[in-house]
Amino acid sequence: MSQQAVIFDMDGVICHTNPFHSKAFQVFFAKRNLNPTEDEYAKHMYGKSNKYIFSHFLGREIVGDEFVALEDEKEGLFREIYKEAITPISGFLPFLKSLKELGFKTGVATSAPFANLELIMGRLGFESKMESILASENVKRHKPDPEVYLTSASNLGVSPSQCIVFEDSYSGVSAALNAGMRVVGVLSSHTKEELPPCNYYIENYVNIEVSIVQEILREKTFP
Repeated sequence: MSQQAVIFDMDGVICHTNPFHSKAFQVFFAKRNLNPTEDEYAKHMYGKSNKYIFSHFLGREIVGDEFVALEDEKEGLFREIYKEAITPISGFLPFLKSLKELGFKTGVATSAPFANLELIMGRLGFESKMESILASENVKRHKPDPEVYLTSASNLGVSPSQCIVFEDSYSGVSAALNAGMRVVGVLSSHTKEELPPCNYYIENYVNIEVSIVQEILREKTFP
């Protein structure tokens, strides 16, 4: 079993953070006299990198020191808003425990800054259960590029074909598929129809058994 792995995105997969990111962006953009709608956030924020989000809503490319400053401002707002509300998606921690008991390697691969991941790991206490931990600072190309998932597989010492990724966004699912991995779509922010085809779908982890993960890995075909 040591040659199989499960890799989790964070936002919308480990925790339902998107409403809190929306609140942080509302404050961030209001300071700049911008008021995106929730529909615009759904299309242009969830699952997207900050570089894309800033460039889209501010209407120009954001790079260098300006990007660093804007990202620090927005993510600081998010952490302040979310720190007292950190809650895992239902069933996540027991499911992770079951995976480890059966010998799966596990990792987390997020487009968020490490400080966000560190905050959530510190509160939920799952850092020691992850053999690979990657955040936005650890990659050069963000999802839907497969870099973060291919690097995760390398860290875990597992072939991409023997990895299952849990993802909730179009770009995230695309990144996992581009890496040659199987995917479980977590329907926390999007419907099935809004995601690329996945091997399996869940709304939370309450009713998914490790046996389902094993069955998906035995499948001969990908989505």
